[in-house]
Amino acid sequence: MHATQALILAGLALASQASQAVPLSEDFNLQVKLTAVSDYRSRGISQTLGDPAAQLELTLLHNSGLYAGVWTSNVDFGSAIDAEGNRQTLKTRQELDSYAGYYWQISDVFNLDLGYMKYSYPKNSEFNMSEVYAVLGAYDAQLGVSYSNDVENFFGKHQDTLYTWLGYKTVLPAEVGLELRYGRNDMKDPAFFAHDGSSRDAYREWQVRLTRDFIGLTWGLSYIDTDLSQSECASWYGYGDSCSATVVASVSKTF
Repeated sequence: MHATQALILAGLALASQASQAVPLSEDFNLQVKLTAVSDYRSRGISQTLGDPAAQLELTLLHNSGLYAGVWTSNVDFGSAIDAEGNRQTLKTRQELDSYAGYYWQISDVFNLDLGYMKYSYPKNSEFNMSEVYAVLGAYDAQLGVSYSNDVENFFGKHQDTLYTWLGYKTVLPAEVGLELRYGRNDMKDPAFFAHDGSSRDAYREWQVRLTRDFIGLTWGLSYIDTDLSQSECASWYGYGDSCSATVVASVSKTF
């Protein structure tokens, strides 16, 4: 699921719309972002089984702070065990997200982003879900929360999920950007099972990212990890190494 990037999208887009958006009228601007990553990770978990992904984001911005957009990426969830105990290859190869929200610049140092996001997976609609989110920004830090009550569990029933995260951004010498994030994803019910029979409802994930603009592109290098063991990861996501520590390279262009 495309989470963190979408949560901070409005603030970044509205703050930079003068230089990184296509003006449509006096009130509306369109932002287009193209991204390539060596591994599509969301909330610390690989959505492509460790393979690269190409992503496209379109956001319509209004001067009032209202915004709406779509985001898409290739995905690969491999296979899963069905209700009869048989392993079936999952057909979806695309994630398509739509979102809308309101960005409020409260003061020079405080801002608030409120919105709604819908995740869709063609050919595997059982993964579709929606959530509401809020992000409070203060100086260079952000506190975000996302809530959903339509995530489908092992038994085909909906359950609540709550994702909270704390982020920080700054600029280092040589115009190198530094981004830090620490998050907690709570499924509200036992979801992650270890080999010893223990289980837990939630896991933690973190990311350290360096960025640098060069030849009109933004280059990034991220270290991403979670506190899930391989058995816990496989019990929910199907593959033990989808939650392991990794380094992700990225390049993006914003218009």
